[in-house]
Amino acid sequence: MAATPNIHVLNSDANSETESRKRLMTLMTKHQRQIFAYIYTLVPDRYDAEDLLQETSLVICEKFDHFEEGTDFVAWACQIAYWRIRYSRQKYARCKVVFNQEILDSVAQTASTMAEELDARHVALADCLAKLPARDRELVLTRYEPGNGVEHAALRTGRSLTAAYKALTRIRKLLMDCVTHHLSREGAR
Repeated sequence: MAATPNIHVLNSDANSETESRKRLMTLMTKHQRQIFAYIYTLVPDRYDAEDLLQETSLVICEKFDHFEEGTDFVAWACQIAYWRIRYSRQKYARCKVVFNQEILDSVAQTASTMAEELDARHVALADCLAKLPARDRELVLTRYEPGNGVEHAALRTGRSLTAAYKALTRIRKLLMDCVTHHLSREGAR
C-alpha cells in the first residue's frame, strides 16, 4: 500500500509559502522607490533604470528564501541591484556617459549610505505637501508629473503663466523651509 502524504505537513508548507509571499510583497511595495532611487543613481538613463528595477525585482522574488528576516531588506535588495547593474554594464557602454568601475563602486557606496536620509526627506516632503492648500499642491504635483511643464500646470490650476511661475517659486521655498524644519525636528529627537 502506497504511503499517503501527511496533509498537515502540506498545509503547513502552503501556509508558510503564502506568508513568505505576503512578506515579500509588503517589503517590495514599501521599499521599491528606494531600490529604484539606488539603481537610478548608478544608471544614466531612466528607462534603463526602470528595466533594471524589473530585473532586480525578479531576482529578489527568486532569491527571497535566502533573505534573513530581521536584516536590512533595502541593503539586501540593493546588493542584488548592484550585481544586476554590473552584469548589464555592456548595455550602457554605448551611452555617452560611461563610468568606470571605481566610480560606479564609489557612487554605489554613497547611495547606500544616503538611502536613510533620502527616505526621511521623502517622508518630510510628503508631510509638507499635505499641508499646502489644495490649489498649490495641485500646481506642484501637476508641474512635476512626467511630461508636464509649467504651462500645463498653470492651465490646470487656472493661473496665468506668470502667476504659475511666481507661485511655484513661493511654494518651492515653503516646501524647502518645511522639509528643513521637519528634518531638524526629527534630528533633535
